[in-house]
Amino acid sequence: MGGPSEQTATASQTAPVAGQMATTELMPVFADLHLHIGRTSAGEPVKISASDRLTFREIAHEAAIRKGISLLGVIDAHAPGVQDDIESLLASGEMTEAAGGGIRYRDTTILLGAEIEVYDAGTGGPAHYLAYLPTLADMRSFTGWMSAYMRNVRLSSQRIYVSGRELQAEVKARGGLFIPAHIFTPHKSLLGSCTDTISEVLEPDLIDAVELGLSADSRMAGWIGELDCYPFLTNSDAHSLSKIGREYNALLLAEPSFAELRLALQGAEGRRILANYGLDPKLGKYHRTWCKSCGALAVEAAADQCPQCGGRKLVRGVMDRIEQLAARSGRTEAYVPQWRPPYRYQVPLEFMPGIGPVMLEKLLARFGTEMDILHHADPEELTMVAGSGAAALVTAAREGRLQLASGGGGRYGKVEG
Repeated sequence: MGGPSEQTATASQTAPVAGQMATTELMPVFADLHLHIGRTSAGEPVKISASDRLTFREIAHEAAIRKGISLLGVIDAHAPGVQDDIESLLASGEMTEAAGGGIRYRDTTILLGAEIEVYDAGTGGPAHYLAYLPTLADMRSFTGWMSAYMRNVRLSSQRIYVSGRELQAEVKARGGLFIPAHIFTPHKSLLGSCTDTISEVLEPDLIDAVELGLSADSRMAGWIGELDCYPFLTNSDAHSLSKIGREYNALLLAEPSFAELRLALQGAEGRRILANYGLDPKLGKYHRTWCKSCGALAVEAAADQCPQCGGRKLVRGVMDRIEQLAARSGRTEAYVPQWRPPYRYQVPLEFMPGIGPVMLEKLLARFGTEMDILHHADPEELTMVAGSGAAALVTAAREGRLQLASGGGGRYGKVEG
């Protein structure tokens, strides 16, 4: 499995400008569009469960220097404390506002987003949605609107007391992108915990893409007919610096920016999604149904009690939830349209036995970034630096040959070899 530069040559998009033909060079860009802020630079909490090191500046630095990711989505940019940090970074000149939308740091662009919880009346539970806006001014305006309907706009992933359709309308009025988050997970997701039918709670035409989440891939989502028309994204939902890039996308863009992302999601002007890179769903921590009472995993989805302990506190896994939705809709096989990009299983380095913090630093010193290690490093050179065992795991991951143990019950799966 190669990186995006190996899958497609750089494309040229031509358009007339002032009576002449101008050429726009398109290039492959890695993008991870779901990153949390743990704290502001002043120490104010934003995402309580996230690392204190996850500040706006540290995220940008980690992605640009160590990860090799050029387009980021920080989905806590609605918090006033985060906006103050951004203003300070702009005022110091360390960062600038990108002409196409977003905040530029070196060769990396950070898009400004928000993760918002909505509980529509009459549904099975709350759902989380991602909203991305072009500029800091747009996001400040959005924060002002949300503060009238949200109890604490300074924190991440808070519930807003409006309907999903009202939220969509406000995002679109500001020129934003609207994307359901981790759409199948059993906790706070559109099809995992909220509803069986998207149109029950949202305007389908106002959805720009769907985030699959760590426990699903394109083929699994292909069992759900309502999703056939949407582009799929794979993002890390990172709560620590090390988790940045555990899932990501390869996009063909003229530059990393908000405007270019919009074009890629539309498949317009030559821009497009080249590939989704995500965990094998078996590694996701909500892949299989489990019993909260005794911890038994892979409980039969149709069961109403655990066969091990008889408990009835079952949390339905993503795979089992998709099978349930497919059965209700009558679809008998997965459908993957020809236009949909490939979903490539990518195992993060931190999942691989034998690659601990010390070894990772050695690999970064030799090859540059984690993207370079995962996609481009020569196997023989990997062996020289990391040994034959670790090098074999990286190569097997590229080729989709790793043996995996399924995750569930809030526990990630494991690489077995």
